[in-house]
Amino acid sequence: MIDQTAFFSLSYGLYIVGATDGERRAACVANTFQQVTSSPLQVSEALNKENATTDVILDSGRFTVSCLAQDATMELIGTFGFHCSTDLDKFASCETGVDAAGVPFVAEQCVARFSVRVVQAVNLGTHILYIGEVEEAEKLCAGDPMTYAYYHAVRKGKAPKNAPTYRKETPAATEKKTCVCTVCGYVYEGSLDSMPEDYQCPICKNGKSFFKEQ
Repeated sequence: MIDQTAFFSLSYGLYIVGATDGERRAACVANTFQQVTSSPLQVSEALNKENATTDVILDSGRFTVSCLAQDATMELIGTFGFHCSTDLDKFASCETGVDAAGVPFVAEQCVARFSVRVVQAVNLGTHILYIGEVEEAEKLCAGDPMTYAYYHAVRKGKAPKNAPTYRKETPAATEKKTCVCTVCGYVYEGSLDSMPEDYQCPICKNGKSFFKEQ
């Protein structure tokens, strides 16, 4: 027996993973970044094979990680979490920095950042697990990091379908009409009929046509 609710007891952070191969810049939101050894300083991150960022890291052997602050905006999370880097230069929408190896990282609304050189890539079927050695680490500002639990419970955020922890949600039975964004899962309470035609999802910025009534 596997009780799926048991996985809700696991704790995660929320991060932006960045990479470049000299031609492409890619980034995505992830929640599985963690330190695995202290000597040497090694970390791990699992990314879905369908993410553009995954391919760029495989080609370059490097990536950066920015730890999102608890008060990071949903707009920032939506840009990096619910759009593809092949269609959008995500770094153009925010303050960025570049590490000594030339890899970009998000420098705003984040409490810390890391630069990582990949030492091993493990094929997990749907995902690639990167194990890497930390070459740079910097505290960016004071404040609390955003946890995955806070993102869901307080900010009402959703997990992208490519996330390792993604679980399809079944809307609870209710008499009140709701509209769900088919891209990011954002739930609008009520009908969108009264909203202007240029209404956009506050998380992923897609229009009304991407919403489905429940």
